[in-house]
Amino acid sequence: MLRDKVVVVAGIGPGLGRSIALASAREGADVVLAARTASRLDDVAKEVTALGRRGLAVPADLADPAAAERLAEAALSAFGRVDALVYNALAMPPIKELREVGLDAVSASFDANVVAALRLTRLLVPALAESKGSVVMINSMVVRFSQRTMGPYKLAKAALLAMAQSLATELGPQGIRVNSVAPGHIWGDSLKWYFGYLAKKRGVAVEEVYAETAALIDLGRLPEPDEIADAVVFLASPMARAITGQCLDVNCGEYHH
Repeated sequence: MLRDKVVVVAGIGPGLGRSIALASAREGADVVLAARTASRLDDVAKEVTALGRRGLAVPADLADPAAAERLAEAALSAFGRVDALVYNALAMPPIKELREVGLDAVSASFDANVVAALRLTRLLVPALAESKGSVVMINSMVVRFSQRTMGPYKLAKAALLAMAQSLATELGPQGIRVNSVAPGHIWGDSLKWYFGYLAKKRGVAVEEVYAETAALIDLGRLPEPDEIADAVVFLASPMARAITGQCLDVNCGEYHH
């Protein structure tokens, strides 16, 4: 689906970012990997290489304008083109109510999440226009509900969604598609740790916490990182060539939209 394409994955972690990079490589893409932790990037780059594709590791704090510029330049210098940008970077804002959270923290969250995503997208627009490429923003099911203490997170992700939709309108005439993916709970290392913490606190097995959560979901289970990554690859690929300005929820039916 991505044969001989070049995909920039901004935000490589041990879970979803890694899965997106490897799914892209399995579908034939060379992958530019960006995150703050260099050692993690090197490990994923080796996995990409093992799949027969090229992996370029570029350590970068994407909230830093100079680092974002270096990332864009490195991608074009190494491969001469960019066909897709997947923005998966996240700086988690405080888990506090909006009526209490510091406004400086709200501003910092916007800068680190929304403004940083816009900056990198803008830097890659010329290359994406040349390749008639695609942008996929990783959002969250938090935009589908309201819950106390999650306001700052929802605020950032809702702004990211609005930005993606507006960019779809602005960049469509250049042949660039812009979409979003909104995962639900992702059954990866972070959630496994959290469920373990809850289980220990309650004195129950992790399986019981999982079962309680999954019971409220249509498919009776939580999506895994590779399943989110498959949706990202679809939206980045020519299979989705008529899809732009959309947000694809990947949550096993926990929320409907």
